Amino acid sequence: MDMAVTVIKQHLIDPEICIRCNTCETMCPVGAITHDANNYVVDASKCNWCNDCISPCPTGSIDNYRKVPSARAYTLDEQFGWGSLPAELSAEELAAASGGAAAVDEAAPEVAAVVDATGEAPFAASSYGATLPPWSAAHAYTNLYGPKAAEKTVTATVVGNVRVTEVGTDYDTHHVMLDFGAMPFPVLEGQSIGILPPGVDANGRPHHARQYSIASPRNGERPGYNNLSLTVKRVLEDHQGRPVRGVASNYVCDLKVGDQVQVIGPFGTSFLMPNHPKSNIVMICTGTGSAPMRAMTEWRRRLRQSGKFEGGKLMLFFGARTQQELPYFGPLQNLPKDFIDTSFAFSRTPGAPKRYVQDAMRNRAADLVPLLKDANTFFYVCGLKSMEEGVVLALRDIATGAGIDWPTLGAALKREGRLHLETY
Repeated sequence: MDMAVTVIKQHLIDPEICIRCNTCETMCPVGAITHDANNYVVDASKCNWCNDCISPCPTGSIDNYRKVPSARAYTLDEQFGWGSLPAELSAEELAAASGGAAAVDEAAPEVAAVVDATGEAPFAASSYGATLPPWSAAHAYTNLYGPKAAEKTVTATVVGNVRVTEVGTDYDTHHVMLDFGAMPFPVLEGQSIGILPPGVDANGRPHHARQYSIASPRNGERPGYNNLSLTVKRVLEDHQGRPVRGVASNYVCDLKVGDQVQVIGPFGTSFLMPNHPKSNIVMICTGTGSAPMRAMTEWRRRLRQSGKFEGGKLMLFFGARTQQELPYFGPLQNLPKDFIDTSFAFSRTPGAPKRYVQDAMRNRAADLVPLLKDANTFFYVCGLKSMEEGVVLALRDIATGAGIDWPTLGAALKREGRLHLETY
């Protein structure tokens, strides 16, 4: 008697439209998503179909599936080598691959809860990240240009490129301005774009697009013009002092005024700022994670200048290794103190103890408690993945110390689009 072989609907990532932004890997609570230098991939043995990765994906590349026999699910090595998704198997091919009858199981598999040595579930900072925008956020346009759009790319012209960190040996950061001319490219604070570096990789394939957060407000770096700006960091040396020449960021940082670049996007529908009066914004970032924070701050500043925005606290926690490596340090110092409340944290200042953004937050707990209690407060975290847990733990501890029930508050922050995590 033939035994029915289970066929699963395997979750896969389309390498042709993935922009390698790391959002899916960051959002996955079970570690099912990983990547190499070529592709982002999903481990079928770990994926529990929670779908936390679907909504935040800026391109929709994560929302792809293939029916395969469970015993012959696509391996990570197979997925790492893909240039495009494999074709769908027909019913006949499925039956042949299964060695007979096949029973399709499209239900989410049962997965045992992960617990640590204490018998309790470990703290998962990513589980508190919102995938919905604030209720008052403006409508975001996405995927106007890209592999699956009518127009594959849009051409932008470089109209400015300035360094925004002091000269160093291991890396430098640039503020790059792009103009789109007559081509429509509407963006909001918190969105991103993809830039396609010219040339091909070691396998002879065109380079993938690289994602960069927009550092300018919705009406442009230069108000009234169809332009935007980016904050781009390139690494010049590795930890051993050996020269490093990455593909995309070096290409962007070396651009000259008048050069033209190919752009796709825009991307992002959740990491958006609130627009309603009295809304408070708390921004927590490191390095080039300052790009969306700069955009939000500048939009608020322009609204304030025009008399179109009243109230609403703006608070920034900004971390870097040293003051010299912190982008926009000078301009930030010149903003009015009654407009933005800024706290800096430096982890490599000679002769001083290491201090991170979560340390600065704990020092300002008395000021954060009223904001945590206010349903009009929105938190934005952007920077290296390593900062995410420390920041969310700091919020939890500050809330708990004030007698606020964190499970209730944490769930509300996610449900109401009030805590946004964008780390890489």
